[in-house]
Amino acid sequence: MPQSLFPSPFPSPSSRTSSARPSDAAGEEQRHAVRRVRHELKRRRVRVQAVTRLTPHMLRVTFHGPDLAGFPSVGFDDHIKLILPRIENDIPSFPDLSADGRTPSAGGAPAIMRDYTPGHFDPDALTLDVDFALHEAGPATAWALQAQPGQEMMIGGPKGSFLIPDDFDWYLLMGDETALPAIGRRLRTLPPQATALVFVEVASSADELSFSLHRRTQLTWLHRDGRAAGETDLLEQALARTDLPEGEGYCWIAGETLTAKRLRHMLVARGQSGQWIRASGYWKRGAAGFHDSHAD
Repeated sequence: MPQSLFPSPFPSPSSRTSSARPSDAAGEEQRHAVRRVRHELKRRRVRVQAVTRLTPHMLRVTFHGPDLAGFPSVGFDDHIKLILPRIENDIPSFPDLSADGRTPSAGGAPAIMRDYTPGHFDPDALTLDVDFALHEAGPATAWALQAQPGQEMMIGGPKGSFLIPDDFDWYLLMGDETALPAIGRRLRTLPPQATALVFVEVASSADELSFSLHRRTQLTWLHRDGRAAGETDLLEQALARTDLPEGEGYCWIAGETLTAKRLRHMLVARGQSGQWIRASGYWKRGAAGFHDSHAD
């Protein structure tokens, strides 16, 4: 059963103000410094080891291969490029990419690539989990639905990690099922002393996942119950009904691009510092292979 959308049990001030005060803005920026870590861009050829259906709309593919040695992923919302194979005469092949790893070599066909969050990586077993949200048709979804052990895939990246510090008083995580892999990683790494409010929109109660939560983490599932993804305001309603905790917090949002943008604007209007909001559009209705970030 989903948790009810009551205001947060944590006290909040009667009016919200910007988290960074002018008198100590420099000190606060240093204390809450977000770091970006760059990684060497590599392409890795892997094979499917296992396929697991987590929920009606979430499929996990476990990849394996020696190319995964040294795979870097230190940020919970890192993303990798899945370079989908082309099928010619029932034989899969991969594009011959240029040195930058993005464009095909001269005369080559364009590569079909999609961004995904890398899940659990086992450096000893050299396995990597990637979860696929199956809420719309597309080449990556089609590939995942037919994936079988032994099939090949090529992945690129991650080219960098965005590291949010653990010294905030509270954290807000909001997103739909496309954000669940990143939210799941973040829930496993949140500092136990921090307050965390988490809101996730999914198709129905059957799409809820089980997470081990710290005592001060409050997780609320929001169900579309037959409505199409990207056509509800469930996350906006949840935010409007929730009192943000006292202290300094970091807000992370991902999902449909217009929803992410509206949530960011709502937080800024309530006095949340824009530098402590990370809002990303993981998909857009009617657009394939879309990814965007929203910043004022």
